[in-house]
Amino acid sequence: MRLKNHYWILRHGQARSNQQRFVSSWPERVYNPLTKKGKNQIKAVIPSLKKKDITMIFSSDLTRTKQTAEMVSRALGLRIKFDQRLREIGMGIYNGRDEKLWNDFFQTNTQRFFKRPLGGENYRDVKKRVTAFIKEIDKKYQGENILLISHGCILFSLQAAVKGFTEKQERKYRQRLVMKTGQLRELKP
Repeated sequence: MRLKNHYWILRHGQARSNQQRFVSSWPERVYNPLTKKGKNQIKAVIPSLKKKDITMIFSSDLTRTKQTAEMVSRALGLRIKFDQRLREIGMGIYNGRDEKLWNDFFQTNTQRFFKRPLGGENYRDVKKRVTAFIKEIDKKYQGENILLISHGCILFSLQAAVKGFTEKQERKYRQRLVMKTGQLRELKP
């Protein structure tokens, strides 16, 4: 995918769900703020962000990403544009429940691409959603330095979409695409 803007992606800082090992998507069933460690992760990445000449911030509107975006927004003096398409993968009936139950729903990583929990999404759904988002933003703006703040699955799928990866390539390069909480990365085709 050819991009007219320069993009940086940031995974939210560590949240209560990461620490306590439960899954959290929309609607937020459990209050899921950043932990002290998560806030420190974002404070640590802010000096790097200041060097990137960021001109716009787009973020998921879930609590952990909203708090991350607010910290960055204050530091950079920029407004945040919240977009629901940057929300974490819909986990349906597993939302707010133990991470093990969510993971056990899938017998293989391949199933994550086509199998959906009741009321939830799969990786194909997410890739379609984030592809529509990046195409719309890239068409609307030109020459901007844009920061996208989101969640692990979303950023994984977004990178795969921008690189034009097939599902087979996504599985093969999964470890390269996965981001840690509080990690900043350039989004490159």
